[in-house]
Amino acid sequence: MSAPVVRLRGLSTRFGATWVHRGIDLDIAAGEVVSLVGGSGSGKTTLLRQIVGLLQPAEGEVLLFGEPLFAGSREVQLRRRRRFAMCFQQGALFSALTVFENIAFPLRESRVATEAEIRELVALKLSMVQLQPEHADLMPAELSGGMIKRVALARALALEPELLLLDEPTAGLDPTRSAAFVDLVKDLQRQLGLTVVLVTHDLDTLAALSSRVAVLAEQRILAYDTLDGVLQVKHPFIEEFFLSERSARAIARGREA
Repeated sequence: MSAPVVRLRGLSTRFGATWVHRGIDLDIAAGEVVSLVGGSGSGKTTLLRQIVGLLQPAEGEVLLFGEPLFAGSREVQLRRRRRFAMCFQQGALFSALTVFENIAFPLRESRVATEAEIRELVALKLSMVQLQPEHADLMPAELSGGMIKRVALARALALEPELLLLDEPTAGLDPTRSAAFVDLVKDLQRQLGLTVVLVTHDLDTLAALSSRVAVLAEQRILAYDTLDGVLQVKHPFIEEFFLSERSARAIARGREA
């Protein structure tokens, strides 16, 4: 059996005297789409940042693809990091660069392609996220919220990662654009065989995408299972978050998507 794509062991996070996580264990297998959910301040985005090495845990270990995240030489770590990519909530596009230059940036930085190949790869990535060639010349300030999400996704896919991390991928989008973006992520995950970890508070998105759900509360993971399995867990937070009438409607909409 192959190692989990993501393995957290005894992961604890502390900011000053405040503990955000305590002793988190989590395994995410290849091809899974795992949603991290929890209340405000539960450390969802913090956990995502731990997984990609933007933060270091106070205790415990992050392993990606069976290897400690920070193990090996600089070159070994760079090769490991090219196997995953992250989309930030607001897109985090470089405001002074065109769409083309934003998507080309990781390709140029990693020096894995010639300029001619980069032009072809950027065109391919734009097509993958359902944007047109003429969008390549636009500046981020000229893009709609939905287009920013797609360009950020194209940039994240530039180096053909195996693991994709998404922070609130549909935040700020209206219901139509949100549904379209969910469909796009779902199609790309199937086509590319991606393992996806996403933070979301949107139950429509969660129900439409997730193969498993991890619920963060009380500094730990309360439940980690399929959505149906999580719904069976008796805990006040889970009942409040998932089982209200409004939540039930959102989950039903997501499942129909």
